[in-house]
Amino acid sequence: MTAETLRIHPDEPEPALIDYVVSSLNNGNVVALPTDTFYGLAVDPVNLKAVDRIYDLKARARHKPLSLLIAEVAQAYELARQLDSAFDRLAEKFWPGPLTIVVKAGSKLPLRVTANTGNLALRVPEAAIPRAVVTRLGLPITATSANLAGHPECAYATGVREQLGDKIPLIVDGGPTARTTATTIVDLSGGGNSWMILREGAIPTHEIALALQH
Repeated sequence: MTAETLRIHPDEPEPALIDYVVSSLNNGNVVALPTDTFYGLAVDPVNLKAVDRIYDLKARARHKPLSLLIAEVAQAYELARQLDSAFDRLAEKFWPGPLTIVVKAGSKLPLRVTANTGNLALRVPEAAIPRAVVTRLGLPITATSANLAGHPECAYATGVREQLGDKIPLIVDGGPTARTTATTIVDLSGGGNSWMILREGAIPTHEIALALQH
């Protein structure tokens, strides 16, 4: 297999090309596309064979949940449960942007997507292409970085082609990604407005703390 490369405008994604990407996802394919941090691997999260394919491609441990991209904050309320004021404050301040928020999963998505943890890692990206894909698909998409285990993350489509070009059918080239720092991951799944930084990335911990002060 050699991946097809599809150029899509990073700021004004062409609807017909977004439709093409969505039909590929609907067929159970893994598609690489730019997010606001690095290129990511997208699948339809309800298609468990496609979800498994990502774990296989990345040789990723099965107990690690995949982070999901959503198009707007409202989608988080459909997918998660027990969202509290800490979530509202972080979402209002940092979304769209490079913040991944771990919350308790509702019943809409299969447990496999949560790696059987019962938690979801959600993010609204700044990048227009993944938001357009999510809106058209009507579901979140996975967003694990498009690189092989032990290899660097990719800020360009050419890097994805070098690492994964013979393993996936479609690479969306939206130009270089806007940032080259990973997202910050904050865990709110403990509830009761408790929070914990799982990975400090593009947003420093003190900014999270400030946003969460009562």
